[in-house]
Amino acid sequence: MAGICIYGAGSVGCYIGGRLLAAGADVSFVGRERIASEIRRHGLALSHYQGGRWQLPPSTIDFSTVAGAAKAVGLVLVTVKSAATRAAAAELATILGPKTIVISFQNGLGHADRLRNALPGRTVLEGMVPFNVVMSGPGTFHQAAQGALAVKAHAELDPYLAAFTAAGLPLSQYPDIVPVQWAKLLFNLNNAINALANVPLKEELSQRAYRRCLALAQAEALALLERSGIRPARLTPLPASWLPRLLDAPDWVFARLASKMLTIAPVARSSMADDLAAGRPTEIDWINGEVLRLAEQHGTRAPANERLHALVQAAERSTTRPHWSGEALFAELRQAAGTHEQRAVRR
Repeated sequence: MAGICIYGAGSVGCYIGGRLLAAGADVSFVGRERIASEIRRHGLALSHYQGGRWQLPPSTIDFSTVAGAAKAVGLVLVTVKSAATRAAAAELATILGPKTIVISFQNGLGHADRLRNALPGRTVLEGMVPFNVVMSGPGTFHQAAQGALAVKAHAELDPYLAAFTAAGLPLSQYPDIVPVQWAKLLFNLNNAINALANVPLKEELSQRAYRRCLALAQAEALALLERSGIRPARLTPLPASWLPRLLDAPDWVFARLASKMLTIAPVARSSMADDLAAGRPTEIDWINGEVLRLAEQHGTRAPANERLHALVQAAERSTTRPHWSGEALFAELRQAAGTHEQRAVRR
């Protein structure tokens, strides 16, 4: 089996690559100088919400800031932020061999297509990372939620399956990955809400008002998916279509029926919240923006998702962090939805 390269090694990439490396796989990393310098000093410290811990000293980690480090590997896991996909594809096109397999482990949809267009002849597969990874210190990454890695099924992955299983990160293969990606995106619609709330995920999801915001956003997406003939995969004990109703339940009912959704590290926040805190552009265009593009295809709108999209964009431009209460944000989204309905009636 040829080596594995994590291309765009941030929180998710360092965690997945570190777990593979800890289990004995031949892994290299390509990422930014900030992460590289931290790992050169501290190595990798990985942990799991169920208690697992892995420590990798700097001497065992091959971390480069140069794309050419991916040249001789057999499998590349692309974990760059959504906005960097085109640049990553252009770089990889100049170095990858014809038999290199590429998996896009990124938020949103369409990234594998962008990579595929730039990498003709290579095997490029859609992937999905269901869990949240928190960077809690230099070289320190924590898996804060549950879930199994998913990927588009392909026979060329067979030589690598054992490495992922040995790392405790088995690849669940799907003949049709699009329903899986949409199922993940339905949960990722909470990223914007968490970023605007500016509180840990567990605290946010424990409050009905915030969950009702997510229910509104999910209901819009589900209606559009139904019109598109797409049935989201079932990633939880409940079908995706039941999620808005569950989210709207009183706190004690939700805590009882959805206890696994609250199995989150107390400090964990969404990646979008982390991006706002660091002053980085968010992935709002590839999360709520996907819903807006689907609505546009059907000649309609998704007002709650539109408003979340606009609020996060405003937060990106602001010098202060937002801190919406659940009640205020829910009222804002309800007003946006109500205004849309009134306009539709007048037409």
